[in-house]
Amino acid sequence: MSGSVFGKIFRVCTWGESHGSAIGAVIDGCPAGISLCESDIQKDLDLRKPGSNKYGTKRSESDTVHILSGIFEGVTTGTPLSLVIYNEDQHSADYSLIADVFRPGHADYTFFEKYGIRDYRGGGRSSGRETACRVAAGAVAKKILEKLGISFLTYSKEIAGVYSDKIPFSREAVFSDALYMADGGASKKAAEKLEQCIRNGDSAGGIVECIIKGVPAGLGETVFDKLDAELAKAIFSLGAVKGFEIGSGFQAARSRGSVNNDPFYNDNGKISKTSNNAGGILGGMSDSSDIVFRAAFKPTPSVSAVQQTVDVNAEQKELSIKGRHDPVIVPRAVIVVEAMAALVLTDMLFVNMTSRLDRIVDFYLRLK
Repeated sequence: MSGSVFGKIFRVCTWGESHGSAIGAVIDGCPAGISLCESDIQKDLDLRKPGSNKYGTKRSESDTVHILSGIFEGVTTGTPLSLVIYNEDQHSADYSLIADVFRPGHADYTFFEKYGIRDYRGGGRSSGRETACRVAAGAVAKKILEKLGISFLTYSKEIAGVYSDKIPFSREAVFSDALYMADGGASKKAAEKLEQCIRNGDSAGGIVECIIKGVPAGLGETVFDKLDAELAKAIFSLGAVKGFEIGSGFQAARSRGSVNNDPFYNDNGKISKTSNNAGGILGGMSDSSDIVFRAAFKPTPSVSAVQQTVDVNAEQKELSIKGRHDPVIVPRAVIVVEAMAALVLTDMLFVNMTSRLDRIVDFYLRLK
């Protein structure tokens, strides 16, 4: 299977299946000299792990990460960093009744057509459980970004049709809310909607917003490898994402150039903008203002309500999915979105090191 490696210089390969013995990631291109331990990664994994609240799957996984290589005396060595998370609570028997049936909204049919075989236990490689590997790798990337003063504010913007335009004042405020929303009132209404979904054997979707602060100007390329294009690719690589927008997004299509343009001004010798409809990216490159993007997540496709489908012989079937499934994945996806953004920015920072000869000369002359 190709397509399991992400990045050009800071390269991440994830591996493993939902009901295999373990999942993990290998990071190639991680610089030496980063102070890193398992607890640095675990704090992010704990925000994503299953069984953390009533609105997530009841699968109970500690998601404990183990660093197998690339560390010596608490510091990265510059060699490949290998991370593993052992699966502890697989209930593979829950999936035996759908071994020959294609679940609506899942990758069962397309995976089977591509490979002629599929792991029906929770979706195998196509399972959302694979995102734990991304979160682990993203935590390492964020250790690098912290050194450069780059920070994230990521949260649930909308859940089950309940939207709030409030922006959280801190990460702590976001992750103290059960649904990782910025508005307590909206969170309460969304919880009521989710309770109704649970009673009806149904699920809901929502929107995650990510705000990235402190990104220097000039990251990204001008043609195919634009920063916004790379972010979109990273976010769309998450299985449940069906939409992506940056800055004013689709609203820009209903605007006018005179309104949507962000005027520049001299901010005590620094070039700044009076607005941020561009979402922090102009011409595919960061402009030093906040990068703001949103990802739309579809409702969890595994529902107990009866659905129409077919089996591998194209015979019509009725299906009611049993087992442990999230009525909404949006809260758990918050830290996954953040991780993918961190991987993109770290890779882009490394790529950008070779964009100007004067900076290359300055770097190497200092070594003489």
